Amino acid sequence: MDRHLEAFLEMLSAERGAARNTLAAYEADLADFETYARRRGESLAGASTEMLRAYLARLTDAGLSPRTAARRLSAMRQFFRFLARENLRADDPTELLDSPRQPRSLPKALRVAEVEALLAAAATIPGKRGPLTVALLELLYCSGLRASELVSLPAHALAQGSALIRVRGKGGKDRLVPVSERARAAVAALRDPKKPSKWLFPSHGAAGHLTRQGLLLLVKQAALAAGLDPAKVSPHVLRHSFASHLLEGGADLRALQMLLGHADIATTQIYTRVMEERLRQLVETHHPLASPPLA
Repeated sequence: MDRHLEAFLEMLSAERGAARNTLAAYEADLADFETYARRRGESLAGASTEMLRAYLARLTDAGLSPRTAARRLSAMRQFFRFLARENLRADDPTELLDSPRQPRSLPKALRVAEVEALLAAAATIPGKRGPLTVALLELLYCSGLRASELVSLPAHALAQGSALIRVRGKGGKDRLVPVSERARAAVAALRDPKKPSKWLFPSHGAAGHLTRQGLLLLVKQAALAAGLDPAKVSPHVLRHSFASHLLEGGADLRALQMLLGHADIATTQIYTRVMEERLRQLVETHHPLASPPLA
């Protein structure tokens, strides 16, 4: 292994506490570029900006996705910044490189009927997991909360008599989100006065509350019970469904931005693309002149 690469990986492990899989990914990405550079008479640490551009172009020509190319460029950026910081190199050859543009995928939302089937199926899950799953799904769909926001809700989040829930979002910013009567009732049914907790969804784990992984497993189980593909159902998909269905019902984009906790309206505007795509498909499927003429 190149000695500079070895020093970089040691830094990631010692200073940043990088996991084994993370270290292996960095090593594989940088080793691939090192092989490319050596074939052209350059070393990993001494590679030029032109060499880096040629390498990224080669990734594109080889059919690798923009996401993969961007990940490898990120690894190289961190590696060369490390070399510059340690005075092992005078410049950073990645400074003038642009990241590969990635196509922005449209959010995948469930149909209203699929959400209803998901909620009905959750109620059939045996034991305490059934009511818990119902409460989680009701809150996810009626509020559009992120998974991390949902599982970390304090016990006092749903104040008695209030139709709003206070959510601590990204960047420590609070927002108020309306909660349906169905969701409030489902959560209230879980409360056990004999076992008070500081969390709305307590757990015996180290965090004291339900984890994101635990939430995901319950959502997947409900999807299986509903006959839906579990790969297409997740807390994030329910957040997208909340936003898409509100927009379809005529919700204002600015209001939707506040409900979702987006710092930038541009992030919320992606849902207008979902609407446009659905309208296009509707016309192509049902308009009498949308079909190509017969030969």
